[in-house]
Amino acid sequence: MFEGVADAVMARARWRDVFGHAEFRALFVAGVLSVIGDQLARVALSVLVFDRTASAGLTALAYALTYVPDLLFGPLLAGFADRYPRRRVMIVTDLARAVLVALMAINALPLLVIIGLLVALQAFGSPFNAARAATLPVVLPDDHYVLGKAANDMVVQFSQVLGFGTGGLAVVAVGTSGGLLVDSATFLLSAAFIAFGVRSRPAPSQTSGDEPRRSYLKDLAAGASLVVRTPSLRSLVALATVAGFYVTVEGLAVPYAAEIGGGPEAAGLLLAAQPAGAVLGMWLITLWAPERRMRFLGPLAILACVPLVFCALQPGLLVTMVLWALSGAASAYHLPASASFVQAVPDKQRGQAFGVASTALRSSQGLGILLAGVLGERFSPSTALAVMGSAGALAAVGAGTAWRRARRIPAAP
Repeated sequence: MFEGVADAVMARARWRDVFGHAEFRALFVAGVLSVIGDQLARVALSVLVFDRTASAGLTALAYALTYVPDLLFGPLLAGFADRYPRRRVMIVTDLARAVLVALMAINALPLLVIIGLLVALQAFGSPFNAARAATLPVVLPDDHYVLGKAANDMVVQFSQVLGFGTGGLAVVAVGTSGGLLVDSATFLLSAAFIAFGVRSRPAPSQTSGDEPRRSYLKDLAAGASLVVRTPSLRSLVALATVAGFYVTVEGLAVPYAAEIGGGPEAAGLLLAAQPAGAVLGMWLITLWAPERRMRFLGPLAILACVPLVFCALQPGLLVTMVLWALSGAASAYHLPASASFVQAVPDKQRGQAFGVASTALRSSQGLGILLAGVLGERFSPSTALAVMGSAGALAAVGAGTAWRRARRIPAAP
């Protein structure tokens, strides 16, 4: 059915057009609150674990566990966004997260119980994110959706920083339990914005005519099958997983900074370079015509990896920051790629397909950082980054070629 992504000629949207949609404004604020809430929970948990154990290792382990649900529950729970009304899914998951965080604030709870509650908290984020992502293209038509997603992605970067910063301030001001209660309030506010700002719509599975409803597992398999057997969707996921090669700068920033003669301050500047470049790149790519964005997905994916190759020369702090910022700017190809992916999937399968793509992306990032760490230990951080950049450029050539072929396949009528 979907043998290619339609390349309809669309007028480039403007920011005021996008924010003129009342439902988008509600979803936008709810998404920001949700990200801030997630970050607040992570900060509070880190402080709580360290206070109770005085162990840096256990603190890091507990923090790492907050990312496990994205991999385990991404494809398993995202399908709820297709089987139930998406507005209801977002409200219920926000309320559930508010309750879970409030329970974490109880001082008498054992540490293992608190960590279990945090894992459940992150798991509820999968259906929320899938439902929100699947609702956006319904609320925002055509290129309005691309620009709306750009606004969301740019603010998410800032929200993560804000969440970490306000999390530390909240814990200092009102203690760990008080900080967790503040976190709980962010999820309640998010639910309120969705309840009063987003229109209720039936579940996509209830609007597909007389087609019998399949079991959840069959829906799960169908969503994965759709991505695997559709050339355009498959190539877009391949382009997304190229991130696993250039995201390695996050894992090696500290040892690379030490290798070039810098300290923690240099590492902090390096870590800020790529996301700063990404925000700039996302803004710039929204200025391009829709057709141009889609044509340059492959070249931009290659450009996101190539700057890492020059790290082998250990060019110094300033030049490395420029290189990593350039990589971040080129990584903005994810914006039109992910928008095209969501728009190309039938509405009744958007939640499940989103879960599959998100899991592929997160897995590639985790494996990429792990492999880079092994290479950095065996050789040097600069060599590891150069190797990952070279391998990523080759992978991007393959993914870009597959995308170019997929675009030439005519869509079924």
